[in-house]
Amino acid sequence: MSIQTRRERERAERERLIVTAARELAEAEGWDAVTTRRLAAEIEYSQPVLYSHFKGKDAIMAAVAVQGFEELSGQLHAARTSAPSPREALAAVGRAYADFGERRPALYDAMFTLAVDLPFARPETPAPLRAAFDELRLAVTPLATGDDDPGVLTETVWSGLHGLLTLMRSGRLRRDQHDRRLALLIDRFCPPEK
Repeated sequence: MSIQTRRERERAERERLIVTAARELAEAEGWDAVTTRRLAAEIEYSQPVLYSHFKGKDAIMAAVAVQGFEELSGQLHAARTSAPSPREALAAVGRAYADFGERRPALYDAMFTLAVDLPFARPETPAPLRAAFDELRLAVTPLATGDDDPGVLTETVWSGLHGLLTLMRSGRLRRDQHDRRLALLIDRFCPPEK
């Protein structure tokens, strides 16, 4: 193994360590607790080492978000492909999306509610972000009718899922009615067969 290869491997490992530490700290104490000083202490490297990998906290949050989109994409794919019908696929994807946000609130916030420097809906959008959106789109497209634009319809479903989850998590909607609201949203996009 060359020295260059070893250095690249060590650099990649440090980067993973930084992202993992940031994610764990955010999940335990919230994003306000994640500072470069605190991360440096957590991973036992100096702040300049962190800055050699990331420009600052926002860049670290963006890396955490990309990691989250990889996970979300896999979970949405599993939900979608295990469902026996298009309607059930959309319902399964909706539940998987909501479950993801509930189980990983700090990660969900980095992905969808906090300001991070990630391009959405543009040619330079990172592949994991596109993959997660594509899983939603693949669940929605079979349900499109007439002149529906599948992309716009997918954005609308996504907005509905995000809104329900965000309002419930913030205490503005009753948690005990979450499953009912989710079913109602799915029914409006794809009425049950009679």
